[in-house]
Amino acid sequence: MSAARDYGLDDDYEWARPPEGGWTADDLDRLPNLPPHTELIDGSLVFVSPQTRFHARAMLLLVNALLDQVPEELNVIHEMTIKLGKRNRPEPDVLVFRGDADTGPQQTWYRPEDVVIAVEIVSEDSEERDREVKPRKYAQAGIPHYWRVEENEGLPVVYVYELDPATQTYGLIGIFHDKLQLTVPFPVEIDLTAINRRR
Repeated sequence: MSAARDYGLDDDYEWARPPEGGWTADDLDRLPNLPPHTELIDGSLVFVSPQTRFHARAMLLLVNALLDQVPEELNVIHEMTIKLGKRNRPEPDVLVFRGDADTGPQQTWYRPEDVVIAVEIVSEDSEERDREVKPRKYAQAGIPHYWRVEENEGLPVVYVYELDPATQTYGLIGIFHDKLQLTVPFPVEIDLTAINRRR
């Protein structure tokens, strides 16, 4: 039996083959029938697993809290890509970005210089990307703040990093359980135990 049939596809199904040198950031907008939330890392397409309840609730908690607290000149969105270069277009779970970076309803990505905070919520299949690969790429692109969210007994733990511009690497400035409270890049306070509350 062919690989196509193993996946419930007929033998005429054509698998996407990368071009020589890999895919480019612009290809994400042109390739047909990509699964939702496909990312590009080093010229390779990365497909994500189904979202867990923790992941979805943590994302809602952060988006809603940040929307309430960001300064007027900033905005918040979830699951939008950042075009880091020709062969990298990752999709953070949450972005805080400069409000004037919006280009209209058909926009599919942001520039790294417009991003203030990139947030990744770690899933089982994304541990290495979220802990090592993406923060390195975000730092090299000059994104000033990176938050990594991990699950611990059903509650989020937030690891907060700030960019050292001299080395283009992130330094850990805090690990937050129960409550996330920061003064940079703007004052923010988030009750992390509220992940399952409706209001």
